[in-house]
Amino acid sequence: MLIVGIAGGTGSGKTTVVRRLIEMLPPGEVVILPQDSYYKDNSHITIEERQKINFDHPDAVEFTLLMSHLAEMRAGRPIEMPVYSYLTCLRSKETIPVQPAEVVVVEGILVLVDPGLRSMLDIKVFVDADADDRLGRVIQRDIVERGRSVLQVLARYNETVKPSHLQFIEPSKRYADIIIPGGAENTVGIEVLKTIIEKHL
Repeated sequence: MLIVGIAGGTGSGKTTVVRRLIEMLPPGEVVILPQDSYYKDNSHITIEERQKINFDHPDAVEFTLLMSHLAEMRAGRPIEMPVYSYLTCLRSKETIPVQPAEVVVVEGILVLVDPGLRSMLDIKVFVDADADDRLGRVIQRDIVERGRSVLQVLARYNETVKPSHLQFIEPSKRYADIIIPGGAENTVGIEVLKTIIEKHL
């Protein structure tokens, strides 16, 4: 099994890179574990407190569960992946059964931040993008998918997204084996990554 970590700032194009990668590789050979599924359950705090959670901070992620799931899959055992809702900031009671595959892609903004998780990754990728481009994508996504207003998105960006990016995500780029500038527009970068994964397959 090959475990590939794909990190990068919010709105850098990570998810699109992963999607392109899956389209280029044989069907059924790749499974995705999104870091977003492993945000901690916040049912013990009030709705008001949940609205203030900084999802761009490593403390928001249950890395121990993610690592134990990766270890299970590496041992050939299926896992029950959590389902997380951004609207309620809670974990669902339902889980998604995931079978081990030849390639497991762990995708998320903080994937290269945690030393324990980093040590489990065979290939570490950082999708790099201009801050203005990322902000534009974040505004679009948060309005459509998360029901936020432009003012809410900008306030959150300035209060948590930008400071956390500078403190945690940008510095984690130095651990990457491959940096893909320009996100999904960089077809050469994605092709290089695909070739490395194909060699393993």
